[in-house]
Amino acid sequence: MSSTMSRRRFITIAATVAGLPLLLKAGGVQARPVRWEGTALGAPASIQLYHTNETQARAAIDAGLAELKRLEAIFSVYRADSAISALNREGVLENAPADFVALLSRALTLAQISDGVYDPTVQPLWQTYFRHFTSSNPDSAGPAARDIDAALALVDWRAVEVDAANRRISFARPGMGLTLNSGAQGYITDRVTEVLRAHGFDRMLVDMGEPRALSTKPDGSAWRIGIANPADPARTVATLDVVDQCVATSGGYGTLFDPEGRFTHLIDTRTGHTAPALLGVSVVANSGTIADGLSTAMLMAPVEKRQAILKAAGGVKALYVTPQGVVSTVTA
Repeated sequence: MSSTMSRRRFITIAATVAGLPLLLKAGGVQARPVRWEGTALGAPASIQLYHTNETQARAAIDAGLAELKRLEAIFSVYRADSAISALNREGVLENAPADFVALLSRALTLAQISDGVYDPTVQPLWQTYFRHFTSSNPDSAGPAARDIDAALALVDWRAVEVDAANRRISFARPGMGLTLNSGAQGYITDRVTEVLRAHGFDRMLVDMGEPRALSTKPDGSAWRIGIANPADPARTVATLDVVDQCVATSGGYGTLFDPEGRFTHLIDTRTGHTAPALLGVSVVANSGTIADGLSTAMLMAPVEKRQAILKAAGGVKALYVTPQGVVSTVTA
């Protein structure tokens, strides 16, 4: 994969550990911050929580990372041994993990709500762009129309068959492929959050690609999430105060196929063309599972359908950022 296709993040934690008042006390002992940073499904990831016992905090984070590892083995399209790669390779997956069935069912529901604007079977189109731009001397105009048309013929969320009772997932026709990258990061964020909560922590910010705030900061204030302008990443154009909510951001800038930024990783399954590089949307919802896939759907949705999709899919609000730094808001 070329350096052009590395992921870039345009969402920041506006108030991080440094400088925060440590006012949370238990038995007269002041809580202290502990932080982990790494990657989840190829994107920057972090855990930020507060403890009065560092040993307990480190044990909780280790348990959360074990959960991350388990779920990456299900959802990573970059691992040949993952459950989703097995499905894409064979066209059928027996004994599908319960987490796979749950998230795929959510993805298919979102596809129905959005009339296919969001479609998890976009993988053949993504592969078409990937193969083209990683080939020797690729045409800067993009893949040939015939190749895009051939991939489009394999994209149809209605052709995914889920037998939840028997934990069986299959494709209705050969050559189809699935990606849950727009959804899996939010789902993993939720699951890791639950693991940390089970270890006794109730004030944290968990970001497995999409940040989720649990309760408030130790001083009682909301967590502040900054949204950057894709055309000027150093400039924050909006901030969101969140408590017990998740913020998911989508934009073509996340992965660029070409140096000019004409072709991005977000693909309109109605046309086979990619989304603009410098338009972004951030969705606020009560869980990462809801917010993540919904942010992709909201980016692709026609203006007149945005509010209906947001409301039907369980979102709270969506913020759109243009290259000029203009922010517009849609509420459910």
